[in-house]
Amino acid sequence: MKNKELSIIIPAYLEEENLKIILPRLKDVLKTISDNCEILVVDTIEPKDNTKKVCNDNEAIYVNRTGGNDYGDAIRTGIKSVNGEYTIFMDADGSHDPEFVKVLYDNKENQDVVVASRYIKGGNTENSKILIFMSLIVNVIYSLVLGIKCNDISNSFKLYKTADLKDLKLNCNNFDVVEEIIFKLKKKKKILKIKEIPFLFKKRMFGNTKRNLFLFMLSYIVTIIKLRFIKE
Repeated sequence: MKNKELSIIIPAYLEEENLKIILPRLKDVLKTISDNCEILVVDTIEPKDNTKKVCNDNEAIYVNRTGGNDYGDAIRTGIKSVNGEYTIFMDADGSHDPEFVKVLYDNKENQDVVVASRYIKGGNTENSKILIFMSLIVNVIYSLVLGIKCNDISNSFKLYKTADLKDLKLNCNNFDVVEEIIFKLKKKKKILKIKEIPFLFKKRMFGNTKRNLFLFMLSYIVTIIKLRFIKE
């Protein structure tokens, strides 16, 4: 298959209604970048809604997860499946503006990672105060303990070089796979070039969040210990 210039990976779990809105907008944005882009929606192992039809209606590639139905499984499945020189991960719930994809792509030169950052000047988030507080704690701890110079490590909305992603062995099953990616990239490259762009993180449009707050924090504690102190 001919390589693409840019791949968008969208993990989806009961996100049919959101994808009906997001995918047409994303298609329009990609037309301003290149006619050689691809959108990959990674659904559950067994379909739970009409996500496949929504993908077909919007010229998006529909893929079922392998290995399990966790977020980490969606990320690993997506990385194996894409063909772009660059890859952007994007949430399916409407919190990531499709129009910001072009901003990330336009800032890729001489960078290993481009981050849509909530926590630099000009960035913000519409999340609740408790979620913002938890997110800030996670980002500060990960930055200090893992030695990563980035204010918003935990936001999944990032651009990477696809070859770098395919070279990683990822083990995390939950949303902590986002931190695992950037930490393991840093270990491989030593000097990881990261550029943060101010970004407004919005509330999800339809449906319920898949994050369990207790399990969310527990998994992050376990992951930071594993990444920092256990060699893989």
